[in-house]
Amino acid sequence: MALLWGISMLPAPVRSGFGSFVGDIYRLLSAKRRRVARVNIALCFPAMAEAARRQLVRRHFRVYAQCLLDFPMLWFGNPAKLGRWVRITGLEHYETLHRQGRRIILLTAHFVALEFGAAAMSARFPLLGMIKPMRNPLLDWFMANGRKRFDPRGRMLEREQGLRPVIREIQRGLGFYYLPDEDFGVQGSIFVPFLGTEAARLTTLGRLAQICDAAVLPCFTYRLPHGKGYEVRLGAALPGFPSGDLAEDTRRMNAELERHILGAPEQYMWTFKYFKTRPGGAPSPYEQT
Repeated sequence: MALLWGISMLPAPVRSGFGSFVGDIYRLLSAKRRRVARVNIALCFPAMAEAARRQLVRRHFRVYAQCLLDFPMLWFGNPAKLGRWVRITGLEHYETLHRQGRRIILLTAHFVALEFGAAAMSARFPLLGMIKPMRNPLLDWFMANGRKRFDPRGRMLEREQGLRPVIREIQRGLGFYYLPDEDFGVQGSIFVPFLGTEAARLTTLGRLAQICDAAVLPCFTYRLPHGKGYEVRLGAALPGFPSGDLAEDTRRMNAELERHILGAPEQYMWTFKYFKTRPGGAPSPYEQT
C-alpha cells in the first residue's frame, strides 16, 4: 500500500508510462489470465486478425495496470482531487430522476475503470454496490471502502446476501451500481447474444427494474489517454425498460453493454470467464486454461 501510495504521487504522464511497463510484465508473467483474455477475444471478435487480437490483449493489460496504479486516489485522495480527476458527462440524467424521487439502477459492466465511476458518483449521491470479498483482507477493506468513503450513506453488500437487501436499499432511495455481465451458471440464467457468441446471463436487471419501479441508466467509466484522468458517461434512462419480457430485457441489456465495450474494447476486463457456461452443456472454452 505504501508503494502504491508513493507511485500515485508521481506526475500523471510518468505514472501512465510506468503503468504500461507494469502491464507488459503482468501479461508476460500471468499465463492463465493471458490465455483467458485470448479465448474471450477470439469468441467475441472471430473476424479479427490474430495479430490484432494479440495487440488488443497487450493494450488491455497496459490500461488495466495503469488503472491499478491510480487506485490510491480513491483510497487516500480528497474529494476535490477526485472531482478534478474524474469528470462526469450526462449527470443531468441522474439529477433529474433523483429530484423526482425516482428509483435508479446504474447499468455498467466490468471495465478497468469502474471503481473510479463508482467513487465519483458516490461523492454526489448515495449508492449501493455489490462486491465479492477478496482473499487479502487488507485489500478487501480498501476496495470496499474506496467507493463509500466520500458518502457514508452508501452501502456495500456481498453477493451471498441475495436480492432482498438490494431491493430494500433501492426502495429506500439508493442508486444501485449494477454489473450484470458475469456468468453465474445455468440456474436463473438464459442464453442471449453477447459480442458475437451466446452467453449465460441472469435476468436480474429486468426483474429489479420491475419490482422496484426503477429507471435504468447506462453508466460507463473510461480511462482517458495519456494519463489525463477518467470520464464517467451517463446516458438517459432506457426507454420502455423493463418491457415485461425478461428475455427481451436481457437481450437489450447485452446490446447496451456491447455498444459501450466496442467504443473502447481494450478497457473491458477480458480476463474474466464470461463464457464458461455453454448452451447444451458443451465444454467450457477455458478448460485448457
